[in-house]
Amino acid sequence: MKIKSNSYFKDEKTDLNYFENWVKQLEAINGRQYERFEIETSLGKTHVWGLNTKEEDLETLVIFPGARTTALIWDFDKGLDNLNQKFRIFMVETNGLPNLSTGDTPDIKSLDYGFWADEVLVQLKIEKAFVAGASFGGLIGMKLGIVKPEKVKAVFLLNPGCLQAFSLTLKNLYFNLLPILKPTEKNVLKFLDKAVFSKPTHQLSAVAEKMLVDYEVFAISRYKDNTQKPYYMDTQLDQVTVDTYLLEGDKDVLFPFQKSIDNAQKHLKTLKATKVFSNVGHGIETYDKAMNYIGEIIKNYPN
Repeated sequence: MKIKSNSYFKDEKTDLNYFENWVKQLEAINGRQYERFEIETSLGKTHVWGLNTKEEDLETLVIFPGARTTALIWDFDKGLDNLNQKFRIFMVETNGLPNLSTGDTPDIKSLDYGFWADEVLVQLKIEKAFVAGASFGGLIGMKLGIVKPEKVKAVFLLNPGCLQAFSLTLKNLYFNLLPILKPTEKNVLKFLDKAVFSKPTHQLSAVAEKMLVDYEVFAISRYKDNTQKPYYMDTQLDQVTVDTYLLEGDKDVLFPFQKSIDNAQKHLKTLKATKVFSNVGHGIETYDKAMNYIGEIIKNYPN
């Protein structure tokens, strides 16, 4: 696999120590300890968090996070409990994002992220799984669905970054660039309030919100991000043959929901259902009813 770019922490030892302490805080808040897997892939070391992974009689759910996030964000306020049943859960820290995985990345427009995702499944001894991806992670799910459809029961796309180009409206650009140009708590909070959440319907607890702000300030200021951003996969999506479920928040300003729905209906011949959540922003993976929906689909999914 050809490496396209490399991202990295500016002071690796100090920054990784900060991240580890942040994880310990989250574990203490949630009252649980995440299992850890460190595997070798074509992109170097890939880190994976786990819950219930030794219970092999359970259905398996593999999660890929959005850009500039860690997969652990899915479990803020113990959000994964909102699936309302136990799963073997593997939260993959995508290479090239600010996490414990190394920063090497392939050309995002190739299918290499799909081949990498398959390597992750092989290393974790996962024969077949449900896959969920938010934003950037939705693109990973689609690429895996193209290169190894036999490994995927169904893909859940949560406000994915592969069904249209990033919105270039002035409003969206302003709130996204604000914390990048000046990564303060105030600016990160403004970005979260205007682009990621939609209060009061869609919000975190005060404790979880503080954890997210701390992480984002850290990720923006300490991580040299050279990773390519998601793109509209367009006719590549015609190659997807796995069952796909699209979850959209109607307040997503990064990837406005109706355009994503239109393009999904145009290209995804195995699109099984689309669910739009009212007053929900881009960070739909933290919304309890979205997790309820995924859990219900998997519960009733035909064997």
